[in-house]
Amino acid sequence: MESKIETNVLLDRLPPHLKQYIKPQNYEQYTPINQAVWRYVMRKNVAYLTKVAHESYLSGLKKTGISINDIPSMYGMNRILKEIGWAAVAVDGFIPPNAFMEFQAYKVLVIASDIRQLENIEYTPAPDIIHEGAGHAPIIASPDYAEYLRRFGEVGAKAISSAHDMDMYEAVRELSILKEAEGISQELINAAEAKVEELQNKKVKPSEISLIRNLHWWTVEYGLVGTVEKPRIYGAGLLSSIGESVWCMQDEVKKIPYSIEAAYQDFDITKPQPQLYVTPDFAYLQEVLEEFANTMAVRKGGWRGLKKLIKSKQLGTIEISTGLQISGRFSRMIKNEDNEVVYFETDGETALSYREKEVIGHGVSRHKNGFRSPLGKLKGINLAIENMGPRDLQAYNFYDGKPIEFEFESGITVKGLNVTGMRNLRGELMLIQFTDCTVKYKDEVLFTPEMGDFDMAVGKEIVSAFAGAADYNSFNLVNHVATSKTIRPQLSEKEKELNLLYKEVRETREKNPPLTSSSKEGDRLKKIFRVLKDNHTTDWLLPLEIYEIVSKTDFGFSEEILQYLLNLKQQKPKVAHLIEGGLALLETQTNEIIN
Repeated sequence: MESKIETNVLLDRLPPHLKQYIKPQNYEQYTPINQAVWRYVMRKNVAYLTKVAHESYLSGLKKTGISINDIPSMYGMNRILKEIGWAAVAVDGFIPPNAFMEFQAYKVLVIASDIRQLENIEYTPAPDIIHEGAGHAPIIASPDYAEYLRRFGEVGAKAISSAHDMDMYEAVRELSILKEAEGISQELINAAEAKVEELQNKKVKPSEISLIRNLHWWTVEYGLVGTVEKPRIYGAGLLSSIGESVWCMQDEVKKIPYSIEAAYQDFDITKPQPQLYVTPDFAYLQEVLEEFANTMAVRKGGWRGLKKLIKSKQLGTIEISTGLQISGRFSRMIKNEDNEVVYFETDGETALSYREKEVIGHGVSRHKNGFRSPLGKLKGINLAIENMGPRDLQAYNFYDGKPIEFEFESGITVKGLNVTGMRNLRGELMLIQFTDCTVKYKDEVLFTPEMGDFDMAVGKEIVSAFAGAADYNSFNLVNHVATSKTIRPQLSEKEKELNLLYKEVRETREKNPPLTSSSKEGDRLKKIFRVLKDNHTTDWLLPLEIYEIVSKTDFGFSEEILQYLLNLKQQKPKVAHLIEGGLALLETQTNEIIN
């Protein structure tokens, strides 16, 4: 595979807080067994999915440069994805939900570059390159679906999460790592599963990110398209699972017309799904997404939006009616009798922005100890502060360099020396600076001169609230450290020997030499088969690969291998259907050649 890194302009534009999750693919770490697992799954899937997948799947494989025989190189994929306006990056397993969504908004596919172990060939709860590369990538060749994915990322990146969401993310990540690692005790896996189950059963009000994650699961991961009676597969989880792609078409799996109700249907990542949602087409996915977005704080704002940010205890942003955006960790609000926010506070580093760009002079260095401000109209004055022109301000004694005292309708009072004001592009006043300032509410002092200058946000109401910073450059966001790391398998001498056998068989297949019982290649395959029977009696995929080569010729020992495989089916019922599936695939291909 090529080692040269192909650039893609979309990757160059990614902000640093997303680039921190990108890791090298390290293509040389894929073992010959890894390559065989990829090839088996892809051959099985393509043969079956031709009949049941959305029409864009097969053409998408070609457009995105995904080979059936080789694990895709991220560099090669980026070179080809660039032509359809997308890119791909490698990451280490699960990444935080908001970051995952934001990558999509930048039209970048996040691909977990590890690959499932042979024993998990049908399904793994861990994200891997089969799921991401063979599942997500081909469908983006459909323009309607690609735009849905981008738009979903844009909306999802603004969804507000909770502390419970982060606990759940870490627990699922740890479980997925343990299940894919070799030599992990069942006791550790059971404990990790119990932790996930405990969190799943915890009665908490679902956050925005958990609801939109449900929508993502039932569409992007496990979606069907068409009619309930005759659906086709487009979800990556189904496209990449040779078990679930067949299971999902059975009558036992309930098919439900897709709607916003899917946001309230939880899922279990460790089990096959008992129900799936069917969208009539990809355009309808956009309709439901916009319907859901209308319920989010990013569009509704108000006290509920601010309350979500306070409960999340994470970096978030509110936008007030003048367009001023305040980004920080929100800690408090005061409401009036009409449930309108009349005061808010942040703790720690805070930045002010306008139209997603930091207001000059109002970054975290000025507001390192938080930000607080009243909102609303002044008492006894019909004209809102933001609508006051210079003459209006003078009429109400707002003179630069002069002391002033005024009261809001909420009862909050501000007394201090008026320094200056700042207006937005529409000419509305959005920020006023005071020195020697005291702010009070009833008997409580909210701000004192000892706290420094008082910058008062001007606006009647909160019109939007969302996760993250308005301007990502305002904060140092390159600070994510996962609590769990992917466990790299250390191969034993026996496993190294088996991988060498896989490598030799692969090289023989790719050379495609004429085989006879006396040829050098034929003799070598016989020797490999003997070593396999003596030292690796549990392996079923390599004898299947050998049989694939020799069954095309009159090479003498093809019947011996076939019998060996049939005996394995009897001895190992758990993999019998996989052996049978591989043999059926060879038989189908042989018939196609004959016919």
